[in-house]
Amino acid sequence: MGWFGKKAGVEAAKASRGVRGKVHAAGTGRVAWTPRETGALLRAGFERNPVGFRAAKLVAEAAAALPVVLSEDGARMERHPVLSLLERPNGAQGRGEFLEALYGQLVLTGDGYVEAAGEGAELHVLRSDRVRVVPGEDGWPVAYEYRVGSRAVRLAEAGVCHVRAFHPADDHYGMSPLSAAASAVDVHNAASAWSKALLDNAARPSGAIVHRGPDGVELTEQQFERLRAEVEQHHAGARNAGRPMVLDGGLDWKPMGLSPADMEFLRTKEAAAREIATAFGVPPMLLGIPGDATYANYAEANRAFYRLTVLPLAGRVLGRLAGWLGGLRGEGVALSVDLDGVPALAAERESAWARITGADFLSEDEKRRMLGLEG
Repeated sequence: MGWFGKKAGVEAAKASRGVRGKVHAAGTGRVAWTPRETGALLRAGFERNPVGFRAAKLVAEAAAALPVVLSEDGARMERHPVLSLLERPNGAQGRGEFLEALYGQLVLTGDGYVEAAGEGAELHVLRSDRVRVVPGEDGWPVAYEYRVGSRAVRLAEAGVCHVRAFHPADDHYGMSPLSAAASAVDVHNAASAWSKALLDNAARPSGAIVHRGPDGVELTEQQFERLRAEVEQHHAGARNAGRPMVLDGGLDWKPMGLSPADMEFLRTKEAAAREIATAFGVPPMLLGIPGDATYANYAEANRAFYRLTVLPLAGRVLGRLAGWLGGLRGEGVALSVDLDGVPALAAERESAWARITGADFLSEDEKRRMLGLEG
């Protein structure tokens, strides 16, 4: 079990049980959406989409960098075996890398799994797309199955910490922001593919083909089907956008469709980018997306990002880790974020200190307690 946990990161690059899907831009009049499956969503929304990539990285890195404090029986502990384990969870990762991997899995897939190897001496983050919950007769998980290719390992329920995002329609798995933003991801990727195709072809054939033959002479059924097949194959879809068309036999081209400029593709793409950022809980201003004036300045947007996204996520994960690690060691510990060590909240701390220290009706001990200092 321990060996498999250590090798998970190495084998991750070699095999995947996710279905290999593709994002299609405009087809022959049909809208093609990315399959709502973890592997396809990750490829479309993280690997191929700069907004999804940056938003997920921003959340995971910010949460992993938060200072963590441990309390036991209400007293803050500067040294503790659980803190030591988090500082060096395994031989290949430090605290920052370990927590970033855990937060990243949770943000991108809706689920985060940590395996305790070597009787709790090491912690390993498992790839969420390779883990399957094994429910018991009562519906509650009794074990977890971790699969790489054709090989599967059954992990005891007590040896795995499962952190999942809220999902109203699933008892065992969480819902990923990528799932909610999947349509916006497809629109954003399709707009990028369309723009690239236009740049490659430098033209925009969009309209109708008119037959200008002699009066009373029409295209035969065979000619009509051949012409339609040629148009669909060579001139429809984003990959063929702008390809020049050669007509003969009395055929004429009448532009009638909307051009990319008329369709305001740039605005559509920016709107899709804002939707993706919203799904991840990242203010668009922090991603450099234009057209967003929700916050007065960058500092305000950054503070809202920490208050509304990063801190709630860290609280959920640290609370679950503390309960699980405490159960493994038979100890009652609590993990939380040291808010005094978060630079983005510096303005809030200064305001609180000014209000409390200026309250003449409070004693010195009361002021210290309200500021979180020892009496």
